[in-house]
Amino acid sequence: MNLSAQLHKTAEQFPQKSAYVFMDQETSYANLDASVSKFANGLKQLGVKKGDHIALIVGNSPHFVIGLYGALRVGATVIPINPIYTADEINYMLQDGDVKAVIAVDLLLPILKKIIGNTPFLEHVILCETTDTVENIPSYFHTFSQVVNRGEATYDFLELKEEDVAIILYTSGTTGKPKGAMLTHKNIYSNAQDVADYLSINGNDRVVAALPMFHVFCLTVSLNAPLMNGGTILIEPKFSPSSIFKLIQNRQATIFAGVPTMYNFLLQHDKGKKEHFHTVRLCISGGASMPVALLTNFERKFGVMVAEGYGLSEASPVTCFNPIDRERKAGSIGTSIMNVENKVVNELGEEVEVGQVGELIVKGPNVMKGYYKLSEDTEYALRDGWLYTGDLARMDKEGYFYIVDRKKDLIIVGGYNVYPREVEEVLYAHPDIVEVAVIGVPDPSLGECVKCYVVCNNQEITEEKLIAYCKEHLAKYKVPSEIEFLKELPKNTTGKILRRALKQQVSQER
Repeated sequence: MNLSAQLHKTAEQFPQKSAYVFMDQETSYANLDASVSKFANGLKQLGVKKGDHIALIVGNSPHFVIGLYGALRVGATVIPINPIYTADEINYMLQDGDVKAVIAVDLLLPILKKIIGNTPFLEHVILCETTDTVENIPSYFHTFSQVVNRGEATYDFLELKEEDVAIILYTSGTTGKPKGAMLTHKNIYSNAQDVADYLSINGNDRVVAALPMFHVFCLTVSLNAPLMNGGTILIEPKFSPSSIFKLIQNRQATIFAGVPTMYNFLLQHDKGKKEHFHTVRLCISGGASMPVALLTNFERKFGVMVAEGYGLSEASPVTCFNPIDRERKAGSIGTSIMNVENKVVNELGEEVEVGQVGELIVKGPNVMKGYYKLSEDTEYALRDGWLYTGDLARMDKEGYFYIVDRKKDLIIVGGYNVYPREVEEVLYAHPDIVEVAVIGVPDPSLGECVKCYVVCNNQEITEEKLIAYCKEHLAKYKVPSEIEFLKELPKNTTGKILRRALKQQVSQER
């Protein structure tokens, strides 16, 4: 079984049930499945065949859903790309990914015209209309509606193997160029099914998809998992607190998934009320560690449970979640989901004792096949069947895991280990702090020292007051030596705070 075949099966079971809602328009499973088949047949007429690579450069919309499942149905490998990337970033992924066809929002037409000659394998560009008409399209371009209208609504399904690569996800590239994680049909299908089962996502659920669909968190948790069991996806083109409050109330949403920054925006919004979330049975947090103070305050204000989980692109992505049928532990990423094994190891790959910090490694049907065209990186990340995540973690005696920090973000002050998250947790508990990020900066005496960047809601707060506050709650070597006030912290498109951008700023200043 694969995702596209599963969609067809679900459409046969629940043909009239709403598959998604977009801009207040509902689309049934029968109509979605027919559109997917028509698009797949249209791709075949363009010469797209099994194994070809198709880039999907589209925001949250029906175009993304139909484009993804239609390309998978024809047996192509899909490469989702952020539509707001620069021409250079898009060009790199099209070249490195050996892309044959591009499905892109029409606003990218000027960029695509410039780079099409630099991509040797690219033969077709399919533009998704955001207006009634798309003008000045070159003859070798196509519109999305043209491709759909060429195809038949029935489809002769291909035999796709479990180990065929379905999706290549380019990692954010914290060091060097982004790497393409190859996820097979087995990888993405198994993770969607396991997440749906673990969180009891069913046909009665209406799941808010406000995270970017090109990001693996939304892709699995808010898109693929609901479609496994007949759930309804509430597609939100762009996140804003007011639009989320309105969508949840108007469409009686039952599940909301977001990154910590999104929860912080919802919490800080002056019009947010408990009744805004009264239909929501579960909130899901991922993408970055959620400060305990933020989690506690959000739950208190809106009266809903937040279940934090963990994942990474290379694992399709979910490996852990806080269970919904037993104790939820604040600050924990939960326990291993079904069919996935997590453990904490030392530098030799040996499992450490309960409570000790080490690197989190993962094994399961969700773990990637490898990095595209990068054998050495693959061998380093995948060892003896285990995926080495690069995240530092610990496990308690009940099997709950806790992310301590990224291995590369560890700060060593005079020989002592300082985990940025520990300092951030202390500052998040301060009533005047809205956001915080902690990094290590060079120090001639100690090797490194702790520097904090904060966003405050009180103009009277000073660096001296915050350092004094930290001294009350942290060991001396963990106390920040410098605190810088910013209007906002740098973030990626999912809202994750970018420590590396702050590190780069420090390097440039020095």
